[in-house]
Amino acid sequence: MAKKAFITGITGQDGSYLAELLLSKGYEVHGLIRRSSTFNTSRIDSIYIDPHDTQAQLFLHYGDLSDSEQIANVMYNIRPDEVYHLGAQSHVRVSFDTPEYTSNVTALGTTRLLEAIRRCSNPIKFYQASSSEMFGAANPPQKEDTPFHPRSPYACAKIYAYWMTRNYREGYNLFTSNGILFNHESPRRGETFVTRKITRAIARILGGKDKFLYLGNLDAKRDWGFAPEYVECMWRILQQDKPDDFVIGTGETHSVREYLHAAFSYAGLDMEEHVRIDPKYFRPTEVEVLIADPTKSQKILGWKPTIRFGDLVKIMVDSDLRASGLEPIGDGDQIIRSKFPDRWWKSD
Repeated sequence: MAKKAFITGITGQDGSYLAELLLSKGYEVHGLIRRSSTFNTSRIDSIYIDPHDTQAQLFLHYGDLSDSEQIANVMYNIRPDEVYHLGAQSHVRVSFDTPEYTSNVTALGTTRLLEAIRRCSNPIKFYQASSSEMFGAANPPQKEDTPFHPRSPYACAKIYAYWMTRNYREGYNLFTSNGILFNHESPRRGETFVTRKITRAIARILGGKDKFLYLGNLDAKRDWGFAPEYVECMWRILQQDKPDDFVIGTGETHSVREYLHAAFSYAGLDMEEHVRIDPKYFRPTEVEVLIADPTKSQKILGWKPTIRFGDLVKIMVDSDLRASGLEPIGDGDQIIRSKFPDRWWKSD
């Protein structure tokens, strides 16, 4: 029988890519979605099949990470082999505005899942989507044993979830692992995240819809990778013989300013002419530099990133140009074709 996987956050960037990866491997995939009066499943529409169809391998369940009874019922009915916990209030800047909600969903939501798993009679492997934001002000490069120094409510909530995952592993002998992923982007990235905000603004400027792009701190440095490659790490982590924690990243760091320059130059635009600074986008406490030391994950998981910073920028600019009805420059499309000739995810 096919393995069963349960994904929280299946409608997000990572969840949609992970669902496609698992389906390509023959899994039966179940996802948790929140009830809404408007459709919020656009990222998985291309893989959705009516559950009445005998060929259907993807099934969606209404629920919320703030409701432990719903979580327990879904887990009991599905009885999955693997759980990938990606759901969260994941926007760092927004977490300063909604700290209580962020804590309830991002931190306590993990406890609710772990408790449901502990009470299940079947063995379940659990993946916790931890974040490089947990390192915060810690000296770079950051690796598995680097002390955490969070600088946002989001990071604090993620640290709680990280330690609960480890405590359930050590206290109840459960297979619970943390993947500490550094920034990973793609054409499916949310439009309010800085990388996508930049590439989408380029398309709107070229299309004559906007003239300016408003941003905050341009000097923050991040380790940026390509999301489809990172979800493969999630799967590899749960295929190990024993649970463990892994840092996933490229080992390179680039500033927001560098990303801006690369994206605007690729599109033939002058960033100085179009970029404006708005103080409201600054965080009360900033994370200056994040850079991964992925030595452990490369050795044990056998994974190395294929897409580097310059490639990522081109892929995302081309995608947003196409989505806006404009002709893509084409380098990004060529990079995808050459580096992923047999790619398992759908076209973006």
